[in-house]
Amino acid sequence: MDKNQLSKKTVIITGGGGIIGSEFSKKLALLGANVIIVEKEISIASKILKKIIKLKPDASVKALKCNLLSEIEIKDMIKKVLKFYGSIDAVVNNAATKTSNLKNFFKKFEDYKLSTWKEVMSVNIDSFFLVSKYAGQYMAKNKNGGSIINISSIYGIVAPDSKIYEGSKYNNMEINTPAVYSVSKAAVLGLTKYLAKYWGDKNIRVNSISPGGVESGQNKVFVNKYSEKVPLGRMAKATDMSNALIFLISDSSKYITGQNLVVDGGFTI
Repeated sequence: MDKNQLSKKTVIITGGGGIIGSEFSKKLALLGANVIIVEKEISIASKILKKIIKLKPDASVKALKCNLLSEIEIKDMIKKVLKFYGSIDAVVNNAATKTSNLKNFFKKFEDYKLSTWKEVMSVNIDSFFLVSKYAGQYMAKNKNGGSIINISSIYGIVAPDSKIYEGSKYNNMEINTPAVYSVSKAAVLGLTKYLAKYWGDKNIRVNSISPGGVESGQNKVFVNKYSEKVPLGRMAKATDMSNALIFLISDSSKYITGQNLVVDGGFTI
């Protein structure tokens, strides 16, 4: 693949300062794309921006604050991007939340609060709908179309194995994968297929990436149990997802739409 294909392409990345999002932001900026890191807290986006500038002083990267639960702020964010660069070539819907109350997020299904459920769904799927809606309006008018990549999860495809979570912790907290996470990520796959058909005649390609478990602070018990179920024998690294994203943004995938690219080391087979 000619990686110069990404040069000067304008790419919006929601949650661009997160574990996977920061790798997306860095890799695309180093390849010459105009990268917009979108975060709820500007400090998170600015931190990644500074790291990128250290690696590539002439990188074209901007940090934008946007509450993805606000339709008004999303509309304003899209306007700012068009003002900065005059175009939007790709959108990476990557933002996701565990909410600010991890104890509530990891509660058992029988004890799950509706307020927590709604908050997670708002970020994990509602924001994808809104960002796609307003970015897609621009892309539909642009003869070059565009590419929308939605970040799902293997747990949008298969159910979590509860045995992996016995004795498992994340940053010293007992963890699981709640139903709301699986449901929201399955919804991402449905939205991806719908929009791929809906905007196909506008040359807008819509695909998704489903990452496997990414090593990012889990204890040894979890890492070992998870890795045993992976044919390639390890958890994913955030960097493992970047090349899949580059492929789906680039013209190398110009005849691919409505697809879900699973990057999981073989976990789901």
